[in-house]
Order: sequence, then C-alpha cells, then structure tokens
Amino acid sequence: MTTPKKTVTRPYDAARYLKTEESMAAYLEAALEDGDPKVVTSALGAIARARGMAQIAREAGLSRESLYRALSPEGNPEMATFLKVVRAMGIHLHATATENPAPPGAGRPATAIPPGPPPGLLPIS
Repeated sequence: MTTPKKTVTRPYDAARYLKTEESMAAYLEAALEDGDPKVVTSALGAIARARGMAQIAREAGLSRESLYRALSPEGNPEMATFLKVVRAMGIHLHATATENPAPPGAGRPATAIPPGPPPGLLPIS
C-alpha cells in the first residue's frame, strides 16, 4: 500500500505573476479602482517585490527596511512615500473625471476642514 503524497502549499504572492511592466501597471490600476488603501499598499508591495525591493528603495531614496515596513500589511505609507515609490517604479498616474461624481461633501471625513477662511481670518469683501 502506498502512502499518499503530501500536498505542499505556500501563501499566494502576486509578485510571482507580475512579469511585465504592463501587468504591474494593470495590477496597480485595479487596486486604485478598488479604493481601499490597504489594497493599494499591498499592490505596491507586490510590484516592488517583483521588480526588486532593494532597487526600488534605492531609486526612491528610501532604505530597504523602511520600504518593507511602509508596504507591509500593517503599513500606512505617507503620500510622499507613495509618490516616490510609484515614480521609482516608472509608473505614471493620471486622474480622470468620473461619470457620476459624488455630490459636494459626500465621502468627506468627519474631521475635514470646513470650507471658508481659516478661523480668525475675515474674508475680503
């Protein structure tokens, strides 16, 4: 009687499948369309691993360790870090208007700065 072979599994890593610049750009675009910051951070991390974390860190002017930390599942990179990493990856971002924009004030966080002049300043009339 033969014993069945054990199935060996490993965690899924999108970086293994990101082989071309086009696939990397499409992956990041899909993450941006999702709108969840954690999904975007995860996509950036996968692309950085696919391209070489040390190379991306060097081109972005960051240490490899800080880049790993920023793009980890617990990471929350600052916008400046995000832009440096995207630029180092050779990805160009652009904005387009949506067909059904949200009404003014929709989606604005509760801590948003109210419109108008800063407190203590009077508008010029």
